[in-house]
Amino acid sequence: MSENILTGAKKVTNKATLWYVPLSLKNVNKVLEVPPIQYARKEQEDEGKKRYEEQKLDRLETKQRNGDVIFPVINPDRQTKEPHTVSYSQSSLIHLVGPSDCTLLGFVHGGVTMKLMDEVAGIVAARHCKTNIVTASVDAINFHEKIKKGSVITISGRMTFTSNKSMEIEVFVDADPFVDEPRERYRAVSAFFTYVSLSKEGKPLPVPQLLTETEDEKRRFEEGKGRYLQTKAKRQAQMQQAAQQ
Repeated sequence: MSENILTGAKKVTNKATLWYVPLSLKNVNKVLEVPPIQYARKEQEDEGKKRYEEQKLDRLETKQRNGDVIFPVINPDRQTKEPHTVSYSQSSLIHLVGPSDCTLLGFVHGGVTMKLMDEVAGIVAARHCKTNIVTASVDAINFHEKIKKGSVITISGRMTFTSNKSMEIEVFVDADPFVDEPRERYRAVSAFFTYVSLSKEGKPLPVPQLLTETEDEKRRFEEGKGRYLQTKAKRQAQMQQAAQQ
């Protein structure tokens, strides 16, 4: 919630459902059972089960994409690339995981990873639009594997879809845990971020159409369009339901 301290008016600014799993303190690779909770009403339990099934489907879709690779782009020559293409705005960030990024058990806080992912997605959106941009939503962010202290993580983002007023950016986090236990790079986190373009006055601006060049980019664009239409329909249904209450 945000509050105008002059008028006292309040409004909802962010809303999300976060999913956690309990791990053993003695063996962090062991997932424990969650103690049941007492629901205030049956509808509350049914709504929770519905959200649970929806996030399972979202996670399944994202896991199926874990074979995808975004090659890190640190110092690309953007002058040789055509504006509004995937390769033009594609961006990467490399981060060494330090103690301040981690929990007491030495694994990265989810919020730290999400912040880095949002930064990369924001850079992609800004390079595509050349305007002010803001995060509109984050869909199906999945932590596939834990990231240990001392790892080097590469956060890479690419534009997948644009509508008239929004753009979808896919972000991957790949980890290289080379300090304590050398192993091959692995996919740790993945998500889709939706951004909108704003004027200096904070009003929505049209988003330049994404120019797809390869068959994979065209495929990802159509998949993004499907997610966009599905999300739009879901929000319209929620608005109608809220209006009836």
